[in-house]
Amino acid sequence: MLTKVYYCQINLYNDKPKIGHPPSLRRRPQPKKAYGMESSMIPSGNTIPPHVLVVDDDTRLRKLLEQYLASQGFMVSVAENAQIARLKLQTLQFDVMVLDWMMPGDDGLSLLQSIRPIYSLPILMLTALDDTENRITGLAKGADDYLGKPFDPRELVLRLRKLLQRQPAPLSLTTQALMRFGRLTFDRERRMLMDAGNPIKLTTVEADLLSILSSHSGQAMQREEIVALLVDKNITLRTIDVQINRLRRKLETNPAAPRYLQTLRNRGYVLIGD
Repeated sequence: MLTKVYYCQINLYNDKPKIGHPPSLRRRPQPKKAYGMESSMIPSGNTIPPHVLVVDDDTRLRKLLEQYLASQGFMVSVAENAQIARLKLQTLQFDVMVLDWMMPGDDGLSLLQSIRPIYSLPILMLTALDDTENRITGLAKGADDYLGKPFDPRELVLRLRKLLQRQPAPLSLTTQALMRFGRLTFDRERRMLMDAGNPIKLTTVEADLLSILSSHSGQAMQREEIVALLVDKNITLRTIDVQINRLRRKLETNPAAPRYLQTLRNRGYVLIGD
């Protein structure tokens, strides 16, 4: 069992904040301007700040990062494990994620693999496993950047801003997020199925299925692949067909002869839009 032995400190009253050194007992000087951002980079009242999700099981580190990133102009949400992170991803819109590798239960790498086919936001892995092999593994599995502990929070802010700058300009909503099925439209960003603008109620599993299949539009997916990507781990190979049939009843005019959500013999399921 690996034990975390690093200390965490973000000193907003010092020119050189650091995560990884024990806190100082020296007298505290007068506060200075938040370090790491030019005044022109701090969002004005009319600007929506970038929303970052920090996923780490270390309570103290989460709080320190939440405070420091907020001081640098980010809107911050936190999650202490993979399950809570998935729930927040389903209900909130994020621009970037900071993800700890070493967490109990589903670790950061498992979470990364499960959400990458569904969510395209940039992800920075934050971990004490700072060696070349682990960096290669994380990047190969879909991480966009990697920062080893201990680290300087100013570097974290700069890396997050670089990731946000590298994001491509948004496409139009039609080409980026919408998939049409006759009268119906599925909005991947909002995870909503609509009939001429009126929402059709989807369960969490149905929304997950549509997100996964629409991200692989026109490509056959094996049942095993789909089950592995679902957030709900209670769905198995025995029950996935039931969920697909329920979703068909909402998508298809004639579920017995599906046009959009088709079964390909020995190849799995494929979602085809108009």
